[in-house]
Amino acid sequence: MTSRSNNRQRNHMLLFAAIGTLCLLPQVSSPIALVLGFTLASLGLVPTNVDLGSLTKKLLSYSIIGLGFGINLQTAISVSIDNLPLILGSIIFTLLLGLLLTKVLKFDAKTGHLISAGTAICGGSAIAAVAPAINAKSDQTAVALATIFILNSIALFLFPALGHLLSMSQYDFGVWSAIAIHDTSSVVGAASAYGEEALITATTIKLARALWIIPLALISAMAFGGDKKRITIPYFIVFYCLAIAITYFLPQGHAGYEVIFSLSKRVLVLCLFLIGAGITVKKMRAAGTKPLILGVTLWLAIGVSSLLYILYV
Repeated sequence: MTSRSNNRQRNHMLLFAAIGTLCLLPQVSSPIALVLGFTLASLGLVPTNVDLGSLTKKLLSYSIIGLGFGINLQTAISVSIDNLPLILGSIIFTLLLGLLLTKVLKFDAKTGHLISAGTAICGGSAIAAVAPAINAKSDQTAVALATIFILNSIALFLFPALGHLLSMSQYDFGVWSAIAIHDTSSVVGAASAYGEEALITATTIKLARALWIIPLALISAMAFGGDKKRITIPYFIVFYCLAIAITYFLPQGHAGYEVIFSLSKRVLVLCLFLIGAGITVKKMRAAGTKPLILGVTLWLAIGVSSLLYILYV
């Protein structure tokens, strides 16, 4: 039995590695990578000895840093300043609406706050930073992550289709996806499918938005009587900014920067494959009704309001 089990695990690992490698090819888009990962998970073909969470987190951090080598410093500053009211306003609006809905639904306060934080800023990264600050239990964190995970995956398919339907410009779609899609991975995936300008705009705004994780975690710790010393700082944002600075002050390395930027985009597709491999029917059921009601309502609110702001203000 042990030998048979080891052989099965080895076969699963070979299949998993082969499909993961295929996701690095330009022919495999972000949505396809996500579907491939989810299919393997649904068929029970994901090797159990792979720590998907840790691997995805590391690869995502490295790839985001790499994207910094493809972004112009002046463009990044300009885009961030121009959209600061929308960035800050949407965060405050989402958090306040989440607080209200959590009370109306008579839902667990900490889980509700984690879902609100994930919707307001950057999905799993925000939840990972806020959870220890408010002393959230593992089941509260898991439910929040599962809820954001499901909606984040849907957004990867839905947003590009809506963008084309509404004939949105590259710039407007980049802004909208950065504000209304939860995780950075799906923001980049959706924006890269829409176009190069959309990708640069979305990445810049999303990571400018992610900087608000730190004050949010501090405020959350005070509000819930948590431990401010347990706040985790997303250091990849610092290195992302450093990469942008390097390209600005050392322009002679332009050819190398382009290679890093292109490779980083492909690694992000691989990350979406790994994210898909972590989605299971069990996790989707674990989310339950109330978390999904809260998550969907917040998502619709921020998605519709930010879209109206971008198109008409």
